[in-house]
Amino acid sequence: MVGRFPHVAAVAVTLLLATAACGTDTEAPSNGESGSVVVFAAASLTESFGELQTALKSSTPGLSVTYSFAGSGALVTQVQQGAPADVIATADTASMSRLTDGGLVETPVVFARNRLEILVEPGNPKRISGLSDLSRTDIKLVLGDETVPFGRFSAQALQAAGVAADPVSKEPDVKAAVAKVTSGEADVAIVYVTDVAAAGSRGQGVEIPDDQNVVIEYPIAIVKTTGNRPAAVAFVDAVVEGRGQGILQENGFLAG
Repeated sequence: MVGRFPHVAAVAVTLLLATAACGTDTEAPSNGESGSVVVFAAASLTESFGELQTALKSSTPGLSVTYSFAGSGALVTQVQQGAPADVIATADTASMSRLTDGGLVETPVVFARNRLEILVEPGNPKRISGLSDLSRTDIKLVLGDETVPFGRFSAQALQAAGVAADPVSKEPDVKAAVAKVTSGEADVAIVYVTDVAAAGSRGQGVEIPDDQNVVIEYPIAIVKTTGNRPAAVAFVDAVVEGRGQGILQENGFLAG
């Protein structure tokens, strides 16, 4: 943990969950902090941030929040190119470091942690028991591209297990990998524990042992070019110290 943002009291945040690529915003009467805040967030945060919307929507609606969900690498590149984001939350510290090294964000805070799990079809028809099975030629394996966190972490896990895998595709974000399995286009993928949980009855998880797994830290930071810093701080507080912590852990994240 590298620090905490100061608490902003009596600030209402109305969070609107949008598609996996971008959000929609809504204007609300001013009460406390007001204005529009754009939040760039890793795709694996989609469900948790959506539930945070529900938990906070009864608060005084003084703030309009727009989500943009995508792979962390793509979000970082957009911020580097001047995209109008106020807050960014990534699925790894390395991606965030590109922004801190460039002086583009304030000091990040690690707010959650995650782990990897194998996602298979319901009933596990291919009888996948662990990473060692992912080298089999009779399965269609999907991994993440190495430019995104879950792809790099999956490669680390496979290396730790001594497995040489040949995926049928490498996806740009974890939700795309999940969709390949839940739609029947692939038999198996390595994703986050939280994404297996989010798949519900459309998928099934196979645990990866600790000595082959990775603990992933999720940092959040305010973009220095924000036009509404008090409102951005309020949103970050809701994630780091507010209701967001309980929601994240209910969805399978580990405490930050």
